[in-house]
Amino acid sequence: MALATRTDRKPSLPRTFWRSTVGKKTVMAVSGLIMIAYLVAHVMGNLKVFFGPGEFNAYGHWLRTMGEPVLHYEWGLWIARVVLLSAVIAHGVSAYQLSRRDIRARPTAYVHKRRRASYATRTMRWGGVIVALFIVWHILDLTTLTVNPNAQAGHPYENVVATFSTWYGNVIYIVAMLAVGLHIRHGFWSAAQTLGVGNAARDRVLKGIANLLALALTAGFVSVPVAVMTGVVS
Repeated sequence: MALATRTDRKPSLPRTFWRSTVGKKTVMAVSGLIMIAYLVAHVMGNLKVFFGPGEFNAYGHWLRTMGEPVLHYEWGLWIARVVLLSAVIAHGVSAYQLSRRDIRARPTAYVHKRRRASYATRTMRWGGVIVALFIVWHILDLTTLTVNPNAQAGHPYENVVATFSTWYGNVIYIVAMLAVGLHIRHGFWSAAQTLGVGNAARDRVLKGIANLLALALTAGFVSVPVAVMTGVVS
């Protein structure tokens, strides 16, 4: 009996799932929800800056010691970073491949163009690029302190004030947070649809939650640079 050739083998279930449009949309939805959960936790931590340097710096120290004594120093933080990075990569790759697949499915442009999508929907692609570039800048600014000339290692409160004491730091951050808000506004509802949570009866509620979540996160993040600019935090 002839042995099965390499081409005769059926692809594994995970590979089949990933290659399908439904699989890519599911990966995009789950990874997006992971990132939203991170943003909720992140903005709660950022708002501690309003309670002064003692509490904010203590929060920065806790991030490096969370999980102790079960985990060693910074292990919990690195686990969170790996999970978040995996979610970002999975989200970006699935979004790009779905976009290319959509373009291949419609090789010729529509004769009559109609503005059927919302502003957030139409800007999801460039908004994603802005957010991706911001993540790189944000890491260089407040994690590695590479682009923050007045940064002091071990002083997160002072580093935040230093970042938002520059006009370019404020512009980059605020523009990125507006892009994040638009991304969440559409992405949360889209993820719910992909995962089968949404239906005709729940659409209004889900859209309302998406709007409130996007507004709350955007306002929370933007409030920090505004507070530094106005002297509320200094």
